[in-house]
Amino acid sequence: MSDLRRVSRRRFLAGSLAGIVLSTDLVATDRIQRYREELEVLQVPDDDADRRFPHAMWFLFPGYKTSWEETRWLLRSLRPALATRGRLAGIGYSNRGLNVPEILDAVHAAIREHSLKRVYFYGHSFGGMLAVQVAAGLASRGVAVDLIVLDSSPSGRKAVRDQAMFKGAVFLFDNGYRITTGLRGGYELGERVLHKNERSWRTVAEQTLEQLSPLAPSSRLIQSQASYIYHFTAPRFSGTLGRTKMAFIGNPADTTVDYATARAGWEAAFGDILLTSSLVTEGALPAHASPQWNPAVYEDVVLEVLRLFDPPGSAGGLRPEE
Repeated sequence: MSDLRRVSRRRFLAGSLAGIVLSTDLVATDRIQRYREELEVLQVPDDDADRRFPHAMWFLFPGYKTSWEETRWLLRSLRPALATRGRLAGIGYSNRGLNVPEILDAVHAAIREHSLKRVYFYGHSFGGMLAVQVAAGLASRGVAVDLIVLDSSPSGRKAVRDQAMFKGAVFLFDNGYRITTGLRGGYELGERVLHKNERSWRTVAEQTLEQLSPLAPSSRLIQSQASYIYHFTAPRFSGTLGRTKMAFIGNPADTTVDYATARAGWEAAFGDILLTSSLVTEGALPAHASPQWNPAVYEDVVLEVLRLFDPPGSAGGLRPEE
């Protein structure tokens, strides 16, 4: 009987502790998710860039399933190159789902708030598609984006390699079904196992759990992003960007986006304003849109894009402002 009481007491204490942890986690999760229902333009403080370029700013459009934390990480990784031309900001997508008009309004509001004279977009993976559409929307409002960098961005669904899994997520979303946490766990695990050649099993497990954490994008947001990618067509925006210049960078070893298909798609749609489509992030691992893992590789490539955009001695207006 004493043993039973002892075991029961231990279980009671362990259960109580687990209950406290769980309830705390649920409160934190609910708070985080409700806070991130609102779209936010996330800025990375940089006193030097703020001083040198008070009226120039980069807007980073994060890729598929990128959290707010990783968006800031991407900006910090790209800072050595991007901060030579402007201040840094990224789009924190709403957990309610991808809403292009809302994003357009938020970017336009930030441009007005900071009295920006120069605007640059960095499209991280699928974010490149979104950057192009937002730039077209700004052009219709009389605001020109100076440069769009497309980092491994698919030009349409045919450039996405994992068609079967991708189409499944889109089919569910377009027919009104939302992926539950349990189903999402299997989806996330399966997606990473398909790319096992780029990851260790430990990384597969860690990245799967990260996508199930309170900080990760919601299932609704992820499904809406997948649907956006599936229905996007680059030619739809041909001729809509005015004086904007573009550059496509990527990696032939990319196993997420078909490099050749994506490159050809952007060339066909925007060949007249495309500065370059031949710069590659050779040596980057993973090969797909990974400045956060390969900052040195990306610094060299992005600086070369900026050199092509604003050659030494030109009057491109990309130097520090008075």
